[in-house]
Amino acid sequence: MKTKKVAAPLAIMAAAALGLSACAPANEAGTSNGNGLSGTLTGKGASSMKAAQDAWRAAFQQQNGGVTVNYSPDGSGAGRESFIAGAVQFAGSDRALKDDEMGAGKFAKCTSDSNALNLPVYISPIAIVYNVQGVDNLKLDADTAAGIFAGKITKWNDPKIAALNAGVNLPNANITAVHRSDDSGTTDNFTDYLHQASPSVWTNANSGTWPAGIKGEAAKGTSGVIDAVKTGTNTIGYADESAARELSVAELKVGSEFLKPSAEAAAKIVDASKQVAGRSEHDLAIKLDRRAAGAYPAVLVSYAIVCEKYKEAADASLVKAYIGYIGSDAGQQAAAKEAGSAPLSSDMSAKVKAAVDSIQ
Repeated sequence: MKTKKVAAPLAIMAAAALGLSACAPANEAGTSNGNGLSGTLTGKGASSMKAAQDAWRAAFQQQNGGVTVNYSPDGSGAGRESFIAGAVQFAGSDRALKDDEMGAGKFAKCTSDSNALNLPVYISPIAIVYNVQGVDNLKLDADTAAGIFAGKITKWNDPKIAALNAGVNLPNANITAVHRSDDSGTTDNFTDYLHQASPSVWTNANSGTWPAGIKGEAAKGTSGVIDAVKTGTNTIGYADESAARELSVAELKVGSEFLKPSAEAAAKIVDASKQVAGRSEHDLAIKLDRRAAGAYPAVLVSYAIVCEKYKEAADASLVKAYIGYIGSDAGQQAAAKEAGSAPLSSDMSAKVKAAVDSIQ
């Protein structure tokens, strides 16, 4: 069944082309450059946020005519590496930095006594997308999904799939499961779902890189997975729901019901989860509970990774303005409109604002 992007209240103008785009015309939004901001802000990271970042950049540049914002969707791993090396002022990542990746003095653009902050700015379901001859309505439970991606279920008419899809004409055809070839936060979140929901079938721990022992077709980035599934035959893969518009999307069993990916169901899991223990006051990394009642379990939370303290005051000013905007209600509604993401709750939005305000 093909899914449509989740609607949200009308917000901000949408997407400019992704490249290193030029600024929007000054003064068009009535606040352009009124705060004196100028310069170039560069980020890199999660490809899942592409549509949201396009909308955020377009709206922010329209309101700040002296600023150019660049975002390169090269994957979460590339974003984290670039932030650590000081090649960008912020990273977009579909997972927070781990404890052993954190620590003062590890980040080139931060002061020597500064740690990083992980700030959630984008909540979205991960869709299991498929292209199977004669099938436009597919239901999966956690064990069956895990079996498919682990290579333990290899035919579309396998009894485990057939039992969940009565009346569906499943072909006697090999399954081609597509996974990310790059270090991906989407993979990290998807394998975390498989491991939490079906630990007896998916025995690997969650990871941003696909387990070496599990075969399948590899594709780079969100767009690569979508293309491989769309142009292949009897294929299945996983991707941010915002990229799944032209493909069929499976329903996942939660309790006794099957759920489609939606912003509302994705938001429930975040509200039911706890922040990672042992972090600083303004680090907002979340440990997702993928068994929360009524929540769509295959969800990713994308973070803006920033410095507590920047070496350059100009970097701090640009980061505070841009990340402050994308975490605001206006920014969250813009992403909801363009990407179908779930806006942050008012409580989390307030925490993000406090964290942004603390940046020096």
